Parts: sequence; structure tokens; C-alpha cells
Amino acid sequence: MDATTEILPPRYRGAKRIGQGGMGEIYRATDSTLGRAVAVKILAARYSEDDSVRGRFMREALAAARLSSDPSIVTIFDVGEWEERPFIVMEYMGGGTLEGRIRADGAQPPGRAIEWLDQAARALDHAHGEGIVHRDVKPANLLLDREGNVHVADFGIASATGLDSLTMTGTVMGTAGYLAPEQALGERATPASDRYALGVVAYELLTGARPFDSDTPTAEATAHVNVPVPSVSQHADLPRELDAVFQKALAKRPADRFETCADFVAALRQAFDSAAGETRPLAAVTRPVPVARSRSPLWPLLAVGILATLIVGVVLAAALSGGGSSPQRPTTAPTSHSTSAAATPPSSPNGHTLNDQAYSLMQQGNFAAALPLLEQAVQKLQGAGPTDPYEGYANYNLGYTLLQLGHCPEAVTYLQRADALEPGNADVQNALQQAQQCVDSPPGHEGHKGHGEHK
Repeated sequence: MDATTEILPPRYRGAKRIGQGGMGEIYRATDSTLGRAVAVKILAARYSEDDSVRGRFMREALAAARLSSDPSIVTIFDVGEWEERPFIVMEYMGGGTLEGRIRADGAQPPGRAIEWLDQAARALDHAHGEGIVHRDVKPANLLLDREGNVHVADFGIASATGLDSLTMTGTVMGTAGYLAPEQALGERATPASDRYALGVVAYELLTGARPFDSDTPTAEATAHVNVPVPSVSQHADLPRELDAVFQKALAKRPADRFETCADFVAALRQAFDSAAGETRPLAAVTRPVPVARSRSPLWPLLAVGILATLIVGVVLAAALSGGGSSPQRPTTAPTSHSTSAAATPPSSPNGHTLNDQAYSLMQQGNFAAALPLLEQAVQKLQGAGPTDPYEGYANYNLGYTLLQLGHCPEAVTYLQRADALEPGNADVQNALQQAQQCVDSPPGHEGHKGHGEHK
């Protein structure tokens, strides 16, 4: 028998180790009884040898299983012991972790970061309402499903293995960057500690770096206790309105922080909205939003709505007059966009709908309001093209909007993606050329930029 499968019950086959941390190993396996992929977390041997730790691990795991009804918390399917080592079987997430996203791309677009933080916040607030503290909130424990939604994992594991205290040598090496000051001092973690850690995660998502990043874990843990919160707006190209939000989220005293995780995320949204209201368009860019053209792809797929209208008109005309007349071609673009997806509206806006809603705002010149919709649209449509042209449209509209708002480096990223999806499109190439010129020779303007550069 393969050595990797001997430590799992026979029910779980084809085990492949996909991760390893201070508390144990993580395997991807197939539940042969139910025929589904699962992730199996096994407590490290050094902890399994301690009966008290083993028992605490099992109690914490069973308590965490009560939270599985929340859609933003990883579902636990089974808890048990095999070969004197406790294990937890949970749903397998195929989208990686936020840690992986940050390592690969650095700072994330604000709209995407806020959406992830909102999902994590709901999960943590639900756990706190059930009397459970996570104690180890960090990007590695925020898992993504294949649709790009965040699910919180590892509730209670830190407490079960002693990871919420610095008194156990070598057990907090990977999490010192997210420790609340009271945890760094060896005090017991509370819901306020989780809220602090979520603040650190938010800081890292928006800037690409932790606020107290240091050469050693000990130095970083000490900084959480003693060093003032660094300005977000000075650390990255982000609005100064965020500084007050992070001062409260990362307050040294637990009582001074936000009362809930949801309150923190709401404050972040409000700060971005306030900054967007003060943002002035980039003066050098004067081209209007692209309008309908007769011989080339229309951004963002207004032609689909026009074509649908024409087809319906032809069918009706043929039915009513036997084909003796044809419908008149519309002289202006419709004010609302009809697509096949609109026939059966989903429970939440899909990428097509978000892109079309944003385009309407762009036509009105309201680029600040269009920005978060387009960031969500690009995320939801990621990987859909070139079969689905909407991915290219959304990337172009996001790049164009960022250009209008003065965020030239970030605009280049999305316009390049649009150019790859729709090679030869003149609108895309013109906008990309302007964005690149803006990066090389940025015009002077005093408007507050509002959003950070995509790295």
C-alpha cells in the first residue's frame, strides 16, 4: 500500500498531499463511498502523541463542524482518528487560497478584495455568534472555490494545537504576521482578535504587503504590539480615507476596534465610495466611451441587443405581412441591453449583467460608479473567453474606466488582456496606447486617485 494512503482510512482513496503546515498535513483524496473529492487534514505526529492535544483537537473540530451550514465556511464532512492520529474530512476547494493569489499577483483590485473580505466577514461574524473564535485568520486559511468565492477554513485548529500563544516555540512561525497584539502577548484570543487579523488580511490584499512585515516572526509579532499602524495611502496608491479605517481595525486595544467584521468591511466600502466621489477624470483622455460601429465588434456587446431586436422585428413583420416589409434599423443604441442570459435572471448578477450595468453608467460619464461593477464582472468572467466575448468586453470597459479615473498602470493590465482576447480591435488598441503613454508621461493633476495599482 502507498505510504500516503496508510495514514487515511480505506474509504479515502488516491490520497495526494497538497499542503503541509505547523499543525499537520493536508491531502486531496476521493471519498469512495460518496464518490466525491475531499480534503483531509491530519494532525501532525508531534501533537498526536499528546493525549490532551488530541482530545482538544477533536473537540474543536466537532465544534467547528456546527458552522458548516454557513455558505462561506468550508463544510466538514467527518471527524475521526486513524492510526492514533485525528483527522478532519472537508469539502475540497479547487480555486487555491488568497495567499496564493497575493503571491502570484500582489495587490488585488479593490472591488475584488472587498468582495472576498465581505464573504470572510460574514463567516467570521457567524462563528462569533456561535461562540467560536477562529484564532488563525490569514490568507492561507481563506480558500477559493472554482467560482472565485471565499470560504473560511480551520476554525478552532489554532486553539486546539496551541497556535494562539507564543509560549510554544516554533508554533506561530507562519502566522505571526496576523497576530493581534493580545495574542502576541500570550493572552487568550477573542472575536476582536479575529477582526484584527481580518484587518491585516485586508491591508495585504489592497497593498500586497502586511502592515508590520519584518525580517523575523518575533520582530513582526512585537511590531503588532508596539508599532503604529502604517498609512495605507502612503504605502500604496490608495485613498487617504482608508487610513482612519485601518487605524480602527488594527487598534492595539480590542475595545477600540470595529464591533463586527461586517462593520469593518462596510467602513472600507464607504471610504472607497467617498474617495471615488472626489476623483476627477484624467485630463489628457478626451475620447468618449466607444459607440456602435457598423462593421466591427461593439463594446460591450450592444450589437447583441440590436441584433435580437432586428430578428424579432423580421419575424413579426414576416408573420404580419408575409415578408412584404422589413423593420427599420434603429438609429440609436438601446438604453437597456438584452442578452440571452437576461431571459432567466439569476439570483445574483452574472458577469454579463454587471458589464451591461456598468456600460450604462459609463455612457453617463459616471466612471466611479461603474468601476466596482466592472471589477466584479471581470472576476466572474475570468477564463470565459474567447468563446464568450463578454470577457474581452468587460476587460476593455474596466481598462477604459480606470484610464478615465487616472489609474493608468492598472488600466494597461486590463487593456492588454482585452487586446489578447480581441486582437485587432481599434478601440482597444487606441485605449491601450493612451494608457501606455499616460504611464510613460503622466499628466499633472490634483485629483485623488482613489484606487491602488494592480500588481
